[in-house]
Amino acid sequence: MNRLLCSTAAIIAVAATSAPASAQDMNDAAAELAQMRVQLAAMNTRIAELEARLAAEQADIGEAIADARAPAADAEAAAETVRAAMPTDESGRAAVVKSAPATRGDGGWSFKPFGRLQYDAGATSVPDATGRSDGWGNELRRARLGVTGDMPDGFAYKIEVDFAGNEVEITDAIVAYGTGDLEITLGQHNNFQSLEELTSSRFLSLLERAAFTDAFGFERRVGVSAQYKGDLMLVQGGVFTDNIGDLSNRNWSVDGRIVAMPRLGTTRLHFGGSAHYAEYEAGTVLRYRQRPQVHFTPERFVDTGGMSAQSETGFGLEAAAIAGRFHAASEAFWQTVDRPGALSDPTFFGGYAEAGLFLTGDTRGYKGGKFDRVKPTSPVGEGGIGAVQIVLRYDYLDLDSGAILGGRQTGYLASLIWTPTDYTRLMLDYGRIEFDGAAYAGPAGSTSYGADVVGVRGQVDF
Repeated sequence: MNRLLCSTAAIIAVAATSAPASAQDMNDAAAELAQMRVQLAAMNTRIAELEARLAAEQADIGEAIADARAPAADAEAAAETVRAAMPTDESGRAAVVKSAPATRGDGGWSFKPFGRLQYDAGATSVPDATGRSDGWGNELRRARLGVTGDMPDGFAYKIEVDFAGNEVEITDAIVAYGTGDLEITLGQHNNFQSLEELTSSRFLSLLERAAFTDAFGFERRVGVSAQYKGDLMLVQGGVFTDNIGDLSNRNWSVDGRIVAMPRLGTTRLHFGGSAHYAEYEAGTVLRYRQRPQVHFTPERFVDTGGMSAQSETGFGLEAAAIAGRFHAASEAFWQTVDRPGALSDPTFFGGYAEAGLFLTGDTRGYKGGKFDRVKPTSPVGEGGIGAVQIVLRYDYLDLDSGAILGGRQTGYLASLIWTPTDYTRLMLDYGRIEFDGAAYAGPAGSTSYGADVVGVRGQVDF
């Protein structure tokens, strides 16, 4: 169009500057000029029509492109929503969810099944003179199924049942309410004693927890509790009765735990303390005792026997660190029994110290003031061998105090753990257990002798 205007202008200029002509020539020139003006107007009209048509076609093309891009945009938006909803690890990276899927309904309801299966086998070797059974043993250590989920308005639920031992036992049965960093829980759940006790059996360093946790009767109880969980601090406390299978409604306890979870560079640190006080109904008899590291043997070589008790008081200290492939943990716990009348009040002690190292480039999981799942960086099935870890532990339990002579048990323990995938695990344990003041006499009538234990575990959970 610009070229046309320039040409027209040039023609007009030539016409205007040409030499004088006759009147007829002038009339002819005027006629030609008028004709050119008519042609120019027609061309302008045609150009306007072409521009309008081009604009309409460009608009149609833009709409087609937008329609073509819409599914991709919707897919990206959906993917972003999924990524935002996915859990993350401590580095902020999305954690791949491979466990059983959750079903979500309207109004904030959800339903998610979960479970675990642990099968143990191994052998114990004790002096023949003790007369106690040893040799091969095996058991279905845990076979649990449960459901968990959310309810409207910030509530949640969890129910878990254990079928091991040819019995059906409720492990957890709770309703919880959470708002911000505060959570309130009602029902059967763990009270707040010990890092080792609160760490799930799926993520332990050895087949069994530290000796003092079982000896002092740590277990789930029915109660109401509250916890505040910040980035660096965890505060837990609650009031409890008995385990749901032993309810008398007359026993009660108060438990509390405080944990600091700072970081020193890339190292995760853990420092905690707990307190426990239990009041028992008249006529209660307590008994503290323990197996030699594996659960498939019924034998207990340290045993206080029955003690009449009015109450018990416990205090615990915890420390742990996770630095890349290395981790360390240690605990100490003191338990005092208040006996009626003039009877002395014994104080018993238990504790452990352990160190672990991954032979692969993995690290131990940690979440919410306790150890958590190991997630291999190169799992089996994705071109890797999974995570391989070795753990060494010193474990000590002293059940001698005053007139109560329950004996002392010292364990020197080692564990080899292979985690092929996030949800499978194989463990091999060896322990040398030394007894002093054992419940059964050994060679030459001595109560100081040792035992060897070997155990393996196959585990899967979802």
